Amino acid sequence: MSRVALKSAREIETMRRAGALVADTFRVLDPFVKPGVTLAELDRIAEEHIRKGGATPAYLGYGPKTNPFPGTICASVNEVICHGIPDGRVLEEGDIIGVDIGVLMNGMYGDACFTYTVGNVSAEVQGLVDTTREALAAGLEVVRPNARVGDIGHAIQTLAEGRGYGVVREYTGHGIGKRLHEEPTIYHHGARYTGLKLQPGMVFTIEPMINLGRPETRLLPDGWTVVTADKKPSAQFEHTLVVTAKGHEILTL
Repeated sequence: MSRVALKSAREIETMRRAGALVADTFRVLDPFVKPGVTLAELDRIAEEHIRKGGATPAYLGYGPKTNPFPGTICASVNEVICHGIPDGRVLEEGDIIGVDIGVLMNGMYGDACFTYTVGNVSAEVQGLVDTTREALAAGLEVVRPNARVGDIGHAIQTLAEGRGYGVVREYTGHGIGKRLHEEPTIYHHGARYTGLKLQPGMVFTIEPMINLGRPETRLLPDGWTVVTADKKPSAQFEHTLVVTAKGHEILTL
């Protein structure tokens, strides 16, 4: 594993501002996430707000030159786990949509994901969304100096699997800073007291993807969209955080 870059106070302050813009973009989107809206409309609203805030969308054009990501947001509906393309799909009553937003501001990145419910959802789906939010909170709870990466994964896995849900293995949290994806890799499953030791100045994301059914995934032919192998719904929540001397600070609240 390559070395984890610790962030300076100045870099963290820039990431705090980037994270605040990410959080504010979710707030701006909130009233528009309802039956009848298209994913492309949500994408346009998000891009407008991010650019008005003095940043650029991190995902737009990200990836290989032969197949760059075409949107500002990742828009993952129902059985889509992550990296859903914001196209002309229309949201319907009872859907859930995971919106993943990244921004680049003054050379530093901010990144977070929020799963919205569209109108009234079934009790089963609401339970999935609530559990995923709680799984992120459980992962965050253990972040402090000298804790280990495995402690984060263990907390998430224990909560989600204890309620009968599947925890996605193939897609992880990650270090973030001057690049969108850096070391360390943050797994959402694992054993306590294992993995990299956390220290102040580390900045990374925790972003559990929890499935209503099995944990297995499938990549669609577009090269981006990841779906549950059993076609059951999936939810995701994500924050960017920094390890501090006494614990952690969430940069995307």
